[in-house]
Amino acid sequence: MRVTKAELHQLIQDKIHKAGLSKEHAGIVSDVLTFADARGIHSHGAMRVEYYSERIAKGGITQEPKFNFEKTGPSCGVFEGDNGSGFVAAEKAMDHAIEIAKETGVAVIGVRNISHSGALAYYVERAAEKDLVAVSVCQSDPMVVPFGGSEPFFGTNPIAFAAPSNDERIITFDMATTVQAWGKILHARSRKESIPDTWAVDEQGNPTTDSTKVNALVPISGAKGYGLMMMVDVLSGVLLGVPFGKHVSSMYHDLSKGRELGQLHIVINPEFFVGLDTFKQTISTMLDELKTVAPSAGFKEVNYPGERGRMREKNYEENGIEIVDDIYQYLISDDIHYDRYDHKNKFAE
Repeated sequence: MRVTKAELHQLIQDKIHKAGLSKEHAGIVSDVLTFADARGIHSHGAMRVEYYSERIAKGGITQEPKFNFEKTGPSCGVFEGDNGSGFVAAEKAMDHAIEIAKETGVAVIGVRNISHSGALAYYVERAAEKDLVAVSVCQSDPMVVPFGGSEPFFGTNPIAFAAPSNDERIITFDMATTVQAWGKILHARSRKESIPDTWAVDEQGNPTTDSTKVNALVPISGAKGYGLMMMVDVLSGVLLGVPFGKHVSSMYHDLSKGRELGQLHIVINPEFFVGLDTFKQTISTMLDELKTVAPSAGFKEVNYPGERGRMREKNYEENGIEIVDDIYQYLISDDIHYDRYDHKNKFAE
């Protein structure tokens, strides 16, 4: 099923609002989810709406959160999320970071006690669009074996980065610290597709291509990915006083309780360093020079990080965004949710 971006945004907003969030907050949730689908990141898009709706309806996401931002230093602060929507808290915290970085040159803002916040690329691009450089990291469920281990401890703990150029191009990357994001496993399972044997392991700790037998993911590049995911947990968990590692709450264990997740935004103003104009011009020069690199076998050209996602977005604008039929039927239905996720395992089973 293909729908326009505007139609998809309205369907998601209506469903999230019906589940219990205000129209403003439901609109922000829809902004981020639609952004993900428009970039081809379907694992973080409309397929998540029913889960969020069930958690909202059952009280696991505070419907009217008491958000509070405390500036704890000239360039730092903590945004208290009151277990409200992670999308909304992360966006509002990023806006504080942008404002502070514009004034002081750098901002480090922690976001604590929130629910899942989706694709981090959305937030860092929000800063890049304001001529700033941004990094964002956050926690996730313990579902990754540490290097040398056979039991899950850390989450996929993603890292996102964005930087502006002197034209419409924005460098953007958003990566899990695992070989692949958990959402991609769920996406493969929903389509009954196999996965590469480098993505995950089964209950015995052996590599598997069967998406139905996955027990845990593996760190990207072994010990290096393991170190990165620990770094993310320290910055977005330990630093903010929320649960860390294997103590991070499960996405599906109890949808009536808040998840108490943490996230950290770091925003840098190039004007305070090399100067904004020089920075943006140099980024553009870098991207231009990358295009002159001879492609390897099987590639037509070298793409800068984020370029392919923008190409997908342009294609979707022309041809509509592809949504799985079952998800579309749910979005247009009168139902809020179907009790599919509460007290389920990490596969929502």
